[in-house]
Amino acid sequence: MKIAVLGAGGWGTTLSILLNENGHDVTLWEFNSEYAKTLAEYRENFYYLPKVKIPSDIEITNDLEYSARNKNVIIVASPTQFIRQSLIPLYNFNFKNSLLVSVSKGIEIGTSMLVSDILLDIFKYVKKKNILSLSGPSHAEEVSRKIPTAVVCAGDDISKAGIVQKMFSNDFFRVYTNNDLKGTEIGGALKNVIAIAAGISDGAGFGDNTKAAIMTRGINEIMRLGMKMKSKRETFFGLSGIGDLIVTCSSVHSRNRNVGEQIGKGKKLKSILKEMKMIAEGVTTTKSAYELSKNLNIELPITHQVYNILFKDKDPLTATGILMKRNLKEEI
Repeated sequence: MKIAVLGAGGWGTTLSILLNENGHDVTLWEFNSEYAKTLAEYRENFYYLPKVKIPSDIEITNDLEYSARNKNVIIVASPTQFIRQSLIPLYNFNFKNSLLVSVSKGIEIGTSMLVSDILLDIFKYVKKKNILSLSGPSHAEEVSRKIPTAVVCAGDDISKAGIVQKMFSNDFFRVYTNNDLKGTEIGGALKNVIAIAAGISDGAGFGDNTKAAIMTRGINEIMRLGMKMKSKRETFFGLSGIGDLIVTCSSVHSRNRNVGEQIGKGKKLKSILKEMKMIAEGVTTTKSAYELSKNLNIELPITHQVYNILFKDKDPLTATGILMKRNLKEEI
């Protein structure tokens, strides 16, 4: 297949290499023209995926229209908050016969749109059934080293998800399918917020009990929002729900957990973000999820306290106390 990967971060680069090894014709698009030249010359993503060689037959370009023209599959790998502004030049492209696969995880600030909604909004000629999401516990640092990984591809048309499943799967990368696109996207987005909470817990010096509680009650929050948005409950017990939540709350590779850990140790968000090369999607998703919960009139206690810590400068210990002293209730 002819595939364009739009976004040359760590994940976009990793998936480009994986698809190339699976025998596909891959074009990798990088937004920054100078960095695109660096990637093409040195065949290594020094910023986001150091020490991993990019095969010479992966075409690297800064020309967006060229990269997307006449492709069977478009992989959207840009950070969620930049998708609209970076891909809007493709508004008039005819994507009716192309599959659009999002590998980004987030909710757009201001619109509260998931990535599939953004793609439907910015592209004039696209079929909803051709929009899919690839999600699950899958750090680029590990997939690039061919560490066994399992993810899920979701779409309203399960047959389209099956095409993507076969396209990506190999002996170290296994893809499952489901037809709950919204639920899969919600799980992938909200787990980053809960991972920040888990990191705050680590940084504040709390223990395993605390993190277990955050993760368990966190998946409950994710499920509550998902159900409100007409998703399937069982989706959140799968790879894009509890699976992604576990790895993002626990891994040393998790940027969102790391942001939370530094917050827990007393650093300020502005200082943390200034020092980061890569983007922690959970920071902006926290704001989007907070806005969405208000609009839908749904209770997301952990998300609300993470929002207060990040954007209202609330002390993490105070926020923890508020969570612990909430009205007592049944678990389910």
